[in-house]
Amino acid sequence: MHNNHLYAAIGNIVHVIDTTSFTLLDTFNVAQTSSGSVRSITFSNGYIFIAHRDKKIRVWKLTKNKGHQHIAMLPTLEDRLQHLCLPRNYVNTRRHKKKLWIQHYDVVSRLAVINKKLICSVSWDKYMKIWNVGDFRCVQSIKAHDDAINDIVVSADGEIFTGSADGKIKIWGSVFGRYGLSAMLEKHKTASVNALALNEDGLMLFSGASDRVIFVWSKVKGSDGMVLNGVLRGHYKAILCLINVRDLLFSGSADRTVRIWRCDYKGKFCCLKVLDGYERPVRSIAVDWSETTLESKGRFNVRVFSESSNGVIKISTIEV
Repeated sequence: MHNNHLYAAIGNIVHVIDTTSFTLLDTFNVAQTSSGSVRSITFSNGYIFIAHRDKKIRVWKLTKNKGHQHIAMLPTLEDRLQHLCLPRNYVNTRRHKKKLWIQHYDVVSRLAVINKKLICSVSWDKYMKIWNVGDFRCVQSIKAHDDAINDIVVSADGEIFTGSADGKIKIWGSVFGRYGLSAMLEKHKTASVNALALNEDGLMLFSGASDRVIFVWSKVKGSDGMVLNGVLRGHYKAILCLINVRDLLFSGSADRTVRIWRCDYKGKFCCLKVLDGYERPVRSIAVDWSETTLESKGRFNVRVFSESSNGVIKISTIEV
């Protein structure tokens, strides 16, 4: 969701929908069919970054006259050429081949904005990479986990959280512009961590995994770590996506439902509503909200956009 526009990907095609009038504003093919499906979309400094199954990140820009124009692919050709000659710029891959450290060599699973100058990407190749938005160069590459990285979220102060199939959540902090490991959370044990979400102030983290539960983590004052503060149960299959809006948490699951959880004034969560009727596992959710009427001050309409089947987007409106 970006500026009341919903970017919905079906395979390698992206549809841009006005969420006010529900009109289709644009449709663009982000790459050849062989590139595979779109895995993640994020927005920074007027650019649209799109990650694919073919291990590439493509950069687009919205123009007034020509719509969405493709302008770059990460890593750029110039960046690759500058690293090509030196042996130290190569890393061994799991297939006993060598790749440049600036390249992902497996599916790019998720993108996230760090600040106006930087974005980050994570991949099934176990690496997290930091990219400069100004010149599209890779400025840091970290082997972050022992298995595929499934999700990443970034707090307002630039702290990075990654969740992996190795069952771990890792917290990364920046010192003099370089990211390093600050803390690690391991309560999911052997279950694959599939989804992460942060509340608005970054003091509360939500993690969903294949163990069917959502953990609620709270920041420890004066520390880089977090403590487990709650467990949300209700889904009967793996948690696949999470999003937090104000005091509401939305979770999508392989059980083909979306659950809406609400936090009370004591910081405890309860399930407010269950959205069902999906034909497939729910893998992505977008949310927006608006105040309803002057008479119902303090009450809001929340619209939930979630994927259904065959390219259909299901829209649910709830008053809270």
